[in-house]
Amino acid sequence: MSSRAVAPVLMPEPSRSADGSHAAKAAARAVDLGALPEWDLSDLYSGLDAPGFRADLERAEADCRSFAGRYAGRVAEIAGGPDASAALAEAVRAYEGIEELLGKLMSYAGLVYSGDTTDERRAKFYGDTRERLTNASGDLLFFALELNRIADAVMDAAMASGPLAHYAPWLEDLRREKPFQLEDRIEKLFLEKSVTANAAWDRLFNETIASLRFTVGGESLTLEPTLNKLQDPDGAVRQEAAGALSAVFRANLRIFTLITNTLAKDKEISDRWRGFKDVADARHLANRVEPEVVAALVEAVQAAYPRLSHRYYRLKAKWFGVEALPYWDRNAPLPRVEQRTIPWTEARDTVLDAYGAFSPRMASIARDFFDRRWIDAPTRPGKAPGAFAHPTVPSVHPYVLVNYQGKPRDVMTLAHELGHGVHQVLAGPNGALMAPTPLTLAETASVFGEMLTFRRLLANTRDTTQRRAMLAAKVEDMINTVVRQIAFYAFERKVHLARQQGELTAEQINALWISVQAESLGPAITLDAGYEPFWAYIPHFIHSPFYVYAYAFGDCLVNSLYGVYAKAEGGFVERYFALLSAGGSKPYGELLEPFGLDASDPGFWQIGLGMIEGMIAELEAMEAQG
Repeated sequence: MSSRAVAPVLMPEPSRSADGSHAAKAAARAVDLGALPEWDLSDLYSGLDAPGFRADLERAEADCRSFAGRYAGRVAEIAGGPDASAALAEAVRAYEGIEELLGKLMSYAGLVYSGDTTDERRAKFYGDTRERLTNASGDLLFFALELNRIADAVMDAAMASGPLAHYAPWLEDLRREKPFQLEDRIEKLFLEKSVTANAAWDRLFNETIASLRFTVGGESLTLEPTLNKLQDPDGAVRQEAAGALSAVFRANLRIFTLITNTLAKDKEISDRWRGFKDVADARHLANRVEPEVVAALVEAVQAAYPRLSHRYYRLKAKWFGVEALPYWDRNAPLPRVEQRTIPWTEARDTVLDAYGAFSPRMASIARDFFDRRWIDAPTRPGKAPGAFAHPTVPSVHPYVLVNYQGKPRDVMTLAHELGHGVHQVLAGPNGALMAPTPLTLAETASVFGEMLTFRRLLANTRDTTQRRAMLAAKVEDMINTVVRQIAFYAFERKVHLARQQGELTAEQINALWISVQAESLGPAITLDAGYEPFWAYIPHFIHSPFYVYAYAFGDCLVNSLYGVYAKAEGGFVERYFALLSAGGSKPYGELLEPFGLDASDPGFWQIGLGMIEGMIAELEAMEAQG
């Protein structure tokens, strides 16, 4: 996942461990993986105390005040005056320049914080920066509100030609917010209070997750290495890791339950004031996707549960010689298949080779992330879990964070995040206002990058056992991306709707979690006691409510897109780069037209789901052949 609002990150720091045994094992793993890169953030700023950062922060605050002094209360007058197109374009350009500077400052603070969210100095730096920038951006709030008060006919005339035409896509996007805007002082109150409201609870979640420790095999581990144990070849290790996760999550359920209740209520208040009818309507608007399109996706995936996840896990249970798999074996490697650690250099070359086979240009952009130290790869205590690609701002470049541990899935994660990075680089020339991509297409390049990498690896694998393992791993990834994320979406809906009736207890949330997981995973997965609190660590529920369907949207879309590519239609690469380069300057429907794809067609989703179903059928055929 990627968003300018997400402000995670890292600084080089020696690995800390609970005891000498852990340190020795960590050193051995480092040898297996090779030298892992840590990013160089100096393209943003040279350090927390850098004079350039302080100067830019002060300039940003002054520029915001100056902009308000020049334009506040005058936007309608400018729009009705002579040469409105040029005058408004000048104002929008000035606004865009300030947004670029604000984004650069916040990106740096967020990336530094992601490197160790438990470090008090970084946490304070991040918190202080966010607070000052939130206050400063309050001086800019009037601009979008006043633009949206201009009569449509007047704005249409100004955008029709002249300099303002360049910003027409952004202005059209702005108009979609018009029905949900509030009076200026209320908007400013919402903005200023965000520092002590949702942003503060987000931060509490981050720092709580980063501080958790799980004991597995005598080692005290952070979240990422513990989750990684669920893919260990040894079933006893997987079970122990699952027990450790469950115990620690349950011990901290009071705080996770409080965070969830508070943020759900905070969102309900905001939605009610703005006039959103459904709990997910604000996300659909932000994604620039019609609610009925999302509903069609959700309905199609839920109807396919028996043909996808239920069917696959029944097959996997058979491979393990059991009627049903315990939940900790859901992502276990297949039995009797050699598991090896993949060194970093091999992962890098695998992804770059796959990208290069599709387009040398794509590989060249991705290579910059390795050569110019735009990637942070090691796991470290306090480092943000998971992975992301942060676009920063168009005048700099994206950064990628992964927690690389040498598993095949880690290679796919690297391919995924580099896809985001390539997309962000290509979209950058659109400028700070139109480079960000709506979530309907934000996962396109990432999932497509994964698919390219997988297909190249599969084509180069001749051993039947290894091919089956690769195919099974890909099916599991696609189930995790499509089925699991739609189940997450269903869980969020249940939580937010139930919260409207009053606070939820931890056990109530646990029960909602188990209900959607049981429905989506099917009878071949046993949700033993202990799985109930596993909702607690999912960051999307906290940071980006209802974001999760974007993964399913992107996976199904890419399956269809890859089908077009597989037909070897001429000009596909050029059309694909045009799609990525558009950023947020065009709606997703218009960008898909050159490929003959229409996501508003209810049958569209069956194309992507059919590809997953076909892979499962291929695995079943391999099983039948012995």
